[in-house]
Amino acid sequence: MSRNPSHPDPAASLWLLGACTALMLAYFTLPLRALGYQRPVLSWLVFTGALVGLSGLLLAKIMAVLAGRARRPVAWLAFLIFLAMTVFAASYYVIAARPGDFNGLHTRLDALYFTVVTLATVGYGDIVPAGQAPRLLVVLQIGYNFVFLASAAGTMSRTMRAGVESRAQRRS
Repeated sequence: MSRNPSHPDPAASLWLLGACTALMLAYFTLPLRALGYQRPVLSWLVFTGALVGLSGLLLAKIMAVLAGRARRPVAWLAFLIFLAMTVFAASYYVIAARPGDFNGLHTRLDALYFTVVTLATVGYGDIVPAGQAPRLLVVLQIGYNFVFLASAAGTMSRTMRAGVESRAQRRS
């Protein structure tokens, strides 16, 4: 494994592509509606557990990168960001099953799209959280984006920049 992110790592790229493909296959095929408004306590417990676990993984990977101990830091951080998007998309899809809670969110693709639009802070307005639970979920995603995903993206950027600077210094 190349520890210098300025050099492409084909194994890390293939791993990232495979992991994200598997994640999307799971997202589009798992019976997510087994959760939802019929089982609100279980749904919130699963969501909370997923976020706590994901937060722990993100923090551990960020700390390992900053300490210089991380293997494939860019691939791992990119995957964890993608995983966070998938967790929120699945949660939106599950919560949208309750009539009147979301306007315009009907499919898994709608939920993934809404997650990306929220992450990018674009907010087209074509999908709108109407109920209290969806609004809470959006507030949680926005907070999560600010704290965890921004930290992960910043760490990825610093790692790649350090690799480029290191390569430039060796060439001088």
